[in-house]
Amino acid sequence: MTEYHRFFHLFFQTSRKLSKKINELLSPHGIYSAQWTVIYTLYMCGPLTQSELCNHLNVEAPTMTRSIRRLESADFVFRGEGKDKREKLVTLTDKAKAHYPIWKETIHSFEKQLMQEITIQEQLHSQEVLNKLMRNIEK
Repeated sequence: MTEYHRFFHLFFQTSRKLSKKINELLSPHGIYSAQWTVIYTLYMCGPLTQSELCNHLNVEAPTMTRSIRRLESADFVFRGEGKDKREKLVTLTDKAKAHYPIWKETIHSFEKQLMQEITIQEQLHSQEVLNKLMRNIEK
């Protein structure tokens, strides 16, 4: 087994555990990790088209459609008119904006707990490695 294989195996295992734990933490609040990423992006960026959300989050259109439909059903987002009639802007509802601080605190507390024994230097180095991986994937 190569070191690359070990690295990526650990990376995928960590990613799965992280998603699972975030789902456990957010589910009592009515959302899951995939929906949180959409909500967080809309909160930070403002209204976006479904295509823009897909590009920003590196998610396929059918997956994004399912997330948006679930969020619409919960009254956390709505789709309104965009620049032209074919384009729909996805926007957070007032209900989602009211819940956002609770969701954010849940995630923040968990992230803080995860990073307790990881130094700032280790965090910065890890971010650098992940950014390089992203650039290499995009090549």
